[in-house]
Amino acid sequence: MQLPVLSAVQRSPEQVGSPLLDNYGRAITYLRLAVTDRCNLRCTYCMPEHMRFLPTKELLSDEEIMRLVEICGELGIRKIRVTGGEPFVRKGIMELLWNIKKTRGIEEVHITTNGVLTAPYVPELVKMGIASVNLSIDTFNEERFVELTRRNEFTAVMQSFEALAASPIPLSVNAVIMDGKNTDDVIAMCEQTKYTDFSMRFIEEMPFNGGTHELIAPLWTHAQILSEIRSAYPHLQKLEKNDPAATADLYQIPGYAGKIGIIAGFSRTFCGACNRIRITAKGMLKTCLYDNGAVNLKSLLRNEASNDKIRATITDATFQRFRDGFEAERHTHASRVFDSMSEIGG
Repeated sequence: MQLPVLSAVQRSPEQVGSPLLDNYGRAITYLRLAVTDRCNLRCTYCMPEHMRFLPTKELLSDEEIMRLVEICGELGIRKIRVTGGEPFVRKGIMELLWNIKKTRGIEEVHITTNGVLTAPYVPELVKMGIASVNLSIDTFNEERFVELTRRNEFTAVMQSFEALAASPIPLSVNAVIMDGKNTDDVIAMCEQTKYTDFSMRFIEEMPFNGGTHELIAPLWTHAQILSEIRSAYPHLQKLEKNDPAATADLYQIPGYAGKIGIIAGFSRTFCGACNRIRITAKGMLKTCLYDNGAVNLKSLLRNEASNDKIRATITDATFQRFRDGFEAERHTHASRVFDSMSEIGG
């Protein structure tokens, strides 16, 4: 579907705010918020073993994060996903989550975590009313887990999986599929949904490899992943999307409790319906996963910009979005690889 390109001068006062609209008429209601660049794993596809983390002063403070969250709530953001790095390594993360959850206008708070530190917090996350958790587990094979993450934290991660699966919080497990690394695990991971009600989601590999290689399309695309699953489950059923902007295509194996999801992160089949913006751990606003960053919000905050100025900046940046990730890549030369996933806002 061809989306209309709106002119900035066509915006009425009603269009600037609830909801925040981009220049293609898409309502922007979802913020992915990275609260740290630090992580306690070193997943091979995400960051190098000797990652250079930012000094703490270069990260957004709690007060700066909350000011941006409040402004985003005023602009029509209703859903926030807290990401990293690994959010639970940030000091005071639970207090920050409570404050985000209480913010006027914010209806849903979601979390993406690697699960190393998560299990003890699950009862409080339930009490808080967290809307969902995405748990990153690229294999349920302990030996392969250690190989892929370069850390021996399998037991802690599985404790988080079990605690979340037993809780009322909707759970998705995200696995990045890497040729020759965990492709043999795809069917075994699907089998985990037989008796447990969660979404097992497979993601195309992205080029977060420390800036050492050219950007090359993954061998295991969404089509290849689906073909592998159908080879074992020929009666796999595709499910209707409840949310047109959802990144995952959902399936179910007949008779199984859980669901299967496939996310075409590299192929970008979902770009046209994108409803999200990102704020990175160092305060960069990204209006597309594939751009280089639209504006430095941290600089505005630390130069004592007014809330009106920050609101206008976010609104104007949103109204200059690219149609999709391919256009963003062409215009910003953002096809370079990144040191880690935290650089793109989680």
